[in-house]
Amino acid sequence: MNENYDVIVLGTGLTECILSGLLSVEGKRVLHMDRNDYYGGECASLNLTQMYRKFRDGAAAPEAFGRDRDYAIDLIPKFMMANGAFVRMLTHLEVTNYLEFKQIAGSYVYRDGKISKVPSNEVEAVKSPLMGLFEKRRAKKFFEWVQNYDQKDPATWQGLDVTKVTMADVYKHFGLESGTQDFIGHAMALHLDDSYISKPAKDTHERIVLYTLSMLRYGKSPYIYPLYGLGELPQAFARRSALFGGTYMLNKKIDQVTYDDEGKVTGIVSEGEPAFAPVVICDPSYVPDKVTKVAKVIRSICLLTHPIPNTDDSDSVQIIIPQNQVQRKSDIYIAVVSSAHKVCAAGYYVAIVSTQVETSTPELELAPAYQLLGHVVDKFVSIVDVEVPVADGTADNVFVSKSYDATSHFETVCDDVFSLYKRVTGKDLQLKSWEELQAQAEQQ
Repeated sequence: MNENYDVIVLGTGLTECILSGLLSVEGKRVLHMDRNDYYGGECASLNLTQMYRKFRDGAAAPEAFGRDRDYAIDLIPKFMMANGAFVRMLTHLEVTNYLEFKQIAGSYVYRDGKISKVPSNEVEAVKSPLMGLFEKRRAKKFFEWVQNYDQKDPATWQGLDVTKVTMADVYKHFGLESGTQDFIGHAMALHLDDSYISKPAKDTHERIVLYTLSMLRYGKSPYIYPLYGLGELPQAFARRSALFGGTYMLNKKIDQVTYDDEGKVTGIVSEGEPAFAPVVICDPSYVPDKVTKVAKVIRSICLLTHPIPNTDDSDSVQIIIPQNQVQRKSDIYIAVVSSAHKVCAAGYYVAIVSTQVETSTPELELAPAYQLLGHVVDKFVSIVDVEVPVADGTADNVFVSKSYDATSHFETVCDDVFSLYKRVTGKDLQLKSWEELQAQAEQQ
């Protein structure tokens, strides 16, 4: 191990594995290490024995749940937008060669105590039970504007230049009710809170277009999910990195990160052996002195023996409970998968509820979500800190990823990957366009 590398990566979480793959493909010599004996870090997928070892002090799993090998339960639930940046990263690095995906059957939003399918265009808006007759007409006009808007053609703007007006201006222009604003802003644009309303509308418009295009890609919902769980993703990126010369070492304790006299990182020491590199990328757990805690997230992994009520017996769904619907500051997310996704035994469903903690009784905050689930056979609850780096890493060349938030989609993970890549390399990450990726696929 006493060798020189271009980059040392600590932790095999998804963010770290994506960066390891990107840098290896670009010709960097990468050493990738993890203290655990499995891939995935905080976003691993566990079998039943591992789940009960982690959450039940090693108690045996009930035999009624079926075979251990039938389970691959995500510790952190995330779906990927079919047309989003994460799928482009997968395709850009040709990681899709190692994975199989299945569509998530439905995208739902909570309003006035009930859940309904999220409309994604003017046709669905007219049919949606989320709105009354007059509001449907207004929403139809809004979606038509979203679809037709072209920044290069002022005739399509209807007086709304999205680079200048706020989303508050847009909502006012179309006369949309607060409940309609909730599902547009949180279930379609996937904003974490309502601060977006006072910002330029461009970002929100692009997010809604992404949601709509992702819906068009496969129908039913905009989300897809890898068979056998999210734990497959870090391994797939690791395989790609190894193909380009990346070196992987699991079950390796990291003694320390080393620095020169000027405070620049020089490498690491693992089990008494040094490895050298001018750049280190890691998750927060490897450098606790370089991060700060900004929030807590509660996640409740629930085992069910039935689909979620009022979802047309779907084998998988995402449900977003907007903050305003339950008088909160943060949305509540529900991600549901099943045996159809090879993550649990036949007849079982896995529903993972998550939100940012706001009170001293975190699990009570999940009550609106539990009410939607129906009977829960067993559940595994965790409360974890959300940690972010205190510096951007350019001073000492130690670049630290953010903890995973409460959202049930990958958009915020992608934001962190783009940011880290630019700080590490000094350049923007340029992913191939869908047109380039399509042409590449046709040549193979």
